Amino acid sequence: MEVIENPDVLEIFDDYPAPVREKLLKLRQLVLDTAMEMDGEGKLEETLKWGEPSYVTKYGSTVRIDWKPSNPEQYAMYFNCKTKLIDTFKELYQDNFEFEGNRAMSFNLNDDLAIEELKHCILLSLTYHKIKHLPLLGA
Repeated sequence: MEVIENPDVLEIFDDYPAPVREKLLKLRQLVLDTAMEMDGEGKLEETLKWGEPSYVTKYGSTVRIDWKPSNPEQYAMYFNCKTKLIDTFKELYQDNFEFEGNRAMSFNLNDDLAIEELKHCILLSLTYHKIKHLPLLGA
């Protein structure tokens, strides 16, 4: 898969406090790595949505990442709340992640990430429109 990186997004990362930037850049790399491991042709576009680093494919649902100063010990990965993504993630990985309603997975700055499980969630989002009809999104 071709990755279209956006220099405006990289500038946004510079505005985060150093410990947060490190965590968000790790999430970014997981999204890029997941896209590169996907079968088939296509493009992953890195963009800004609501001023937040965002990633989308032609047949996927947008993945956004951000940190809010109002909750300084956490950062999050956001998904479209009108999809079945978070409900599916909760079913599959309720013991691995914390969830914010039907729109986000939140992570504590000091916690280790469940990398393989998170990459699976990213894959489901990046292919959502191809799999949304399947039970548990084909997981």
